[in-house]
Amino acid sequence: MSDKINFNELFEGFQNTPLLWNNSEVYELEQLLINNISTHFSNNYKSKKLRLGKWVENFVSFQLQHDSHIKIIEENLQIKSNKITIGELDLLLLKDKHPIHLEIIYKFYLYDNTNNYANELSHWIGPNKNDALVYKLNKLKEKQLPLLHHPRTRHALEKYPFDINSIKQQVCFKAQLFLPYDDKDLNVSPINTSCVVGWYLNIERISELENFEFYIPEKLEWLCQPKENLNWLPFIEAKNKIDIYITNNRSPLCWLKNENNILQKCFITWW
Repeated sequence: MSDKINFNELFEGFQNTPLLWNNSEVYELEQLLINNISTHFSNNYKSKKLRLGKWVENFVSFQLQHDSHIKIIEENLQIKSNKITIGELDLLLLKDKHPIHLEIIYKFYLYDNTNNYANELSHWIGPNKNDALVYKLNKLKEKQLPLLHHPRTRHALEKYPFDINSIKQQVCFKAQLFLPYDDKDLNVSPINTSCVVGWYLNIERISELENFEFYIPEKLEWLCQPKENLNWLPFIEAKNKIDIYITNNRSPLCWLKNENNILQKCFITWW
């Protein structure tokens, strides 16, 4: 995909990813329900190498631009103090003329069952153990959303014809979830079970997958659904590539294909 990125496949994968929870069931953070659209994604960023999170922001903006009830006011509004950026508002929009501050998040989390955590949400961690759902939720509650009420933010928003105090705060928090290989029937409530798309397995057990063919997607491709028309690797060749990731404490996402051409998603973890 590095030579020719199919942005419509990325956009489709993003749209088909459910919200991580419904309404405001987690941390009292209210999700903004955005309707999927059938319009092909129009890419205006061909000369830029953007990270996955930035593409997700572009996809949300593209969806909202096709909603007649919504008008986007600002995107990535940087708030500065003495020329130093202290934060950024992802989106400021009007929905039926009511102002909304929207923060956009897209994550990949694995259910860590190797530790006893204080609460159920703490089990969800990033593939490389350097990210966690609870960390992100706390950051939203304590830093990103309160930025709206910072004096510098209020000053930046004075030019708009609406009461700053009337701005509603919502999130668009989507995620792909992966369960342990031996425990795929876990109850993930209050998380949306529709977000579970695969499983993960430690590198020491990778021989259990020797009858599969592998494809190791690039980071942007993580958004996509696996497809058959790819350069699939035999087990030994794939393992050699995976070992390089593992040596660097990185857990690669893999797409697997069995003898019946059934496709699956999984992470191979170093931990």
